[in-house]
Amino acid sequence: MAGGFAADPRRSAPLAFGRIVVVGGGCYGSYYVRQLRRAAAAGAVVCDEIVVVDRDPACAVARERMPGDALVRVEIAEWRAWFDRALSAARSRGGDNRDAIVPSPLMPHLLRDWLLDAARARWPRRAVAVGGLDRPPDVPWERPGADGTHYVSFATWTCPINCIEPAVCPHTRGPRDWSLAPAIRDWAARRGAPAPGPFLFRCTHRAYGVGMVDVRDVLAADAAIAAAGADGSPVDVVVGTVSHCHGALSRVVVAPAAR
Repeated sequence: MAGGFAADPRRSAPLAFGRIVVVGGGCYGSYYVRQLRRAAAAGAVVCDEIVVVDRDPACAVARERMPGDALVRVEIAEWRAWFDRALSAARSRGGDNRDAIVPSPLMPHLLRDWLLDAARARWPRRAVAVGGLDRPPDVPWERPGADGTHYVSFATWTCPINCIEPAVCPHTRGPRDWSLAPAIRDWAARRGAPAPGPFLFRCTHRAYGVGMVDVRDVLAADAAIAAAGADGSPVDVVVGTVSHCHGALSRVVVAPAAR
């Protein structure tokens, strides 16, 4: 596997990925890269490469990267433009995509933004916009953002950045009997949200404290939106990036084709 680590033969079934994309090369990204290196060295994860995307050529990962590093590569780019190129290329390749994304806690709703950009490129004569939520899910904490994104959480406290959302909550010290994905699906069903959707990109802990979103889920959402609007019908879908405890939600709204 070019540029990757082989699994420790003493371990069974390591998590296998194609490309792991880390959003941001600053303090969070450098932490995730260190943890992924540890996971790879232990045989818990195998991957073709780790790509860190940051607009700063002097970001922490770039400064810490050793010459001749075969595993980690830094790409200098704006996040939204990079995802437009990378996800569009992944869609054109088809097949069973094994790539994954490690989101930054402070990033904008990039996966929703790619769905918007993809719909605008697909239907240049149709209005495509972000829609807010008419009624937020019933969770302990929620706030609307300025760009139409609605932030939701089961936590009313500040969680540590490296929390893996285990079965026993480190804050309450009781069972974590909540998870946003099923809660949002139930909420969408109760409000009569039209199909397709909701599309929820789940960031789940994979190894050594690193959470990831599978690229194949983003591509599947794009394909479903394309199919729903192919005959000129309007499209209105809920899109979210969520973990068990926290999430960012909004709607992708495509106007009907002119008759």
